[in-house]
Amino acid sequence: MSKYLFESRYTAEGAKGLAREGGSERRTAIAKMTEGLGGKLETFYYAFGDVDVYAIVDLPDSVTAAAIALAVNQGGGATLKTVALISPEDMDKASKKNVNYRPPGR
Repeated sequence: MSKYLFESRYTAEGAKGLAREGGSERRTAIAKMTEGLGGKLETFYYAFGDVDVYAIVDLPDSVTAAAIALAVNQGGGATLKTVALISPEDMDKASKKNVNYRPPGR
């Protein structure tokens, strides 16, 4: 399983739906959607400012994350930004990889 951070911004229509349903109902809906795709909702928080919702989910793969992003963005109630997360242990592994990279102009 891989972890993803979803940053969601409600549209005016989505904010009206949230006001009708309530915050905990939206969390339940997202958990149900995630579980239906073989994943798990780990964290779900509302926020003030540019981003309305932060959710961290465990998903089987990036194809599943992309499917969620497509569904949400097509739905019209919110826009979704997806960030792939990596554990400190995987970052340790990444730092040990030999990468043959040359910066531009060098």
